[in-house]
Amino acid sequence: MRISSSKSATLCTAIFLATPIIAKDLFGTANILGQHAEHERITRAALQCQGAWNGDCFERLSMDQLSGKSGTFGAVGSPDFPPPFGSEAHCDDADYLNVPGYPQTRLAATAQLQNCVTFLKGSFKDAINKAVDLLDSRGNIKGWTYYDFSWLPDCSFRPQTNGRAKCNVIQGFGVALHGVQDFYSHSNWADTSAPPYSIANPPGLANTSPAPLLNLRPSAPQISVPLDLSTGCYQLGLDSAPAPRFGTCYNRILHDTMNKDKGIISPITGQTNSAGTTRGKYNSNFQRAVNLAIADTRRQWGDLKLELIATYGQAKATKMVCAITRDQPWKVC
Repeated sequence: MRISSSKSATLCTAIFLATPIIAKDLFGTANILGQHAEHERITRAALQCQGAWNGDCFERLSMDQLSGKSGTFGAVGSPDFPPPFGSEAHCDDADYLNVPGYPQTRLAATAQLQNCVTFLKGSFKDAINKAVDLLDSRGNIKGWTYYDFSWLPDCSFRPQTNGRAKCNVIQGFGVALHGVQDFYSHSNWADTSAPPYSIANPPGLANTSPAPLLNLRPSAPQISVPLDLSTGCYQLGLDSAPAPRFGTCYNRILHDTMNKDKGIISPITGQTNSAGTTRGKYNSNFQRAVNLAIADTRRQWGDLKLELIATYGQAKATKMVCAITRDQPWKVC
């Protein structure tokens, strides 16, 4: 998700840097400026335990670190914390319309998308690499100070620092999830539209399954991109129609046109209402994007577990998953 204007960015920064009394009224990525903590709620709907731990879901305090909570961005929200990460973290600027003379070629748009996938793969791989520190030299869970969030502070994800072992793993995974979730909001992969098509009304691909190109495992093949796949051109303060001639996004599909960033999401069921963008309101496009963001969040978690097994073996990977997802792994893993 992106902040949509320079005025909003200034206000957002001021709020995020304000006193703790103000900050506690915010949700991760964020509950202001028309946003409703969408990344947090998608992540909770996908991975949070809805009862007792079942061997796969995230318990409450561990989920707070991944998704964010009131007053924090969490790992998933960290790419939006001012100053936000670049377009590669959000899968922006891969815009293309199959008409003569479009300012960006299909090849160039695909290269932009490849930059995003490469960045997300790096974050995903970082989580795998950092997992080695979850266990001691004999493959056992370490002491409570490596994992606890009841007595010790929450993880700090911006600026990115080398912190507690569990925080480091969650950081890489969360940054990867942010871009994956943004892809469905910022692209036409899941959404629909009706002709005539133009930069103001790009076609929708109406997919109902996660995008194969977002396979972040190291063994994943080179991405294959459908001809009409597009995200939006993003330039802070200059990506609302009509884009000015002097701007990067002039005569291109705009982020403001394509995105389905805003709306209310149930963190339990993933059901949505009150879509907040024009494209999101059309034909349940906001719900369609959220559905696939949730599905792909679950896929990425499944793939992370498979990579832990491939890298460290089944026995260690089982303990690592327990350490990542449980609030007191030193007691129960």
